Amino acid sequence: MTRSWIGLLAVASFVFGFGNISVAGRAQSSAVAASGAAQAATSGASAGVAERRAAHLRHGINLSEWFQAGGDPQGLTKQHFDAAITDEDLGLIQAMGFDHVRLCINPAPMFRRGQADQIPADYLGYLDAAVKMILAHGLAVEMDIHASGDFKHGLATDDGYVENFADFWRGLAQHFSSYDPERVFFEILNEPEAHDPYRWYGIETKLAGAIRAGAPQHTIIATGARWSDDDDLLFLDPLRDANVIYTFHFYESHIFTHQGATWGESWWHFLRGVPYPSDPENVQSAANEIADPVHRLQVVRYGTDRWNATRIDKEITQAADWAGHWGVPIICNEFGVFRKNADAKDRAAWISDVRTSLEKHGIGWAMWDYDGGFGVVTRENGHAAADEMTVRALGRTMPAR
Repeated sequence: MTRSWIGLLAVASFVFGFGNISVAGRAQSSAVAASGAAQAATSGASAGVAERRAAHLRHGINLSEWFQAGGDPQGLTKQHFDAAITDEDLGLIQAMGFDHVRLCINPAPMFRRGQADQIPADYLGYLDAAVKMILAHGLAVEMDIHASGDFKHGLATDDGYVENFADFWRGLAQHFSSYDPERVFFEILNEPEAHDPYRWYGIETKLAGAIRAGAPQHTIIATGARWSDDDDLLFLDPLRDANVIYTFHFYESHIFTHQGATWGESWWHFLRGVPYPSDPENVQSAANEIADPVHRLQVVRYGTDRWNATRIDKEITQAADWAGHWGVPIICNEFGVFRKNADAKDRAAWISDVRTSLEKHGIGWAMWDYDGGFGVVTRENGHAAADEMTVRALGRTMPAR
């Protein structure tokens, strides 16, 4: 049985605090020592930078379809980039009182294995234009690598794939290193789907080192393994880099937030009319609609667990305590409720309770998402219209009509 360099890097990171190993799997003790010494020398200067910059990430919204194009049959074309999110959309986001956006980026069109640091100029041009337009509206931006499951499977199983992804991140970070480090943030990977958290720790350490090599001054956003849940965050030890913000996602309970969804658990699409807050009595009608007894029991348990503002706050408190223990800043850059089968008032109540708890603990947030099934806006004749109930639940401002 052999152990991959990723696993060894994870162990080294935990035990010795190595933060940036340039060529994995090779004996480079002098280089590692030099890297560690340099990091130690600069950690004092970096302390407090991430905390200060996190103040730019207080109230945000995800832009999920611009550089993913999941719902655009034409794919990632110039026409798509010009139309998916416009200057008008960003003006509306600013008018509603958001201070930042999370720009979800599919790496596949840019990623060339074997020459991953050579990112196509046309795609970089689209990204440049988008980031400049965002910044022109006074918004900060999280540049989130939002990869597909196949891409993440490659990271989980192939060390060479990780090497290439590190090259990609080094090149991307270097390209954007001239942008304002106070308002441009680099998020390593959305929801890694890594079932081995020790391996993910090693991967994340390496990728953070690659970003830092490309952009020494910018703040990195890191996350736990699997789906970036709060319990994934609690497993994580902070990276040996002071200029990092940590993130988690919050969708508990999925029984409520994902009713009617056609992804994730296959039986979620049967769910409808699941209430929030929950109690043993008010879930019975929804539970009775579920034919499978095991799945029905999960709805019943959602009721007996009594999901409400207090229960949500207890969950989020765990993340806040983790951040306090390590002395690091955290954000929650995904939370929301799928509109399809959720009661609008219940959906607004859940969003308000999550947002209120996050703000109580001083945790910045970004809701999922701007438009689409979870959106804060709906589209009418090609133009975005703010949904007042959602805007109010987020504590934001309805724009003047």
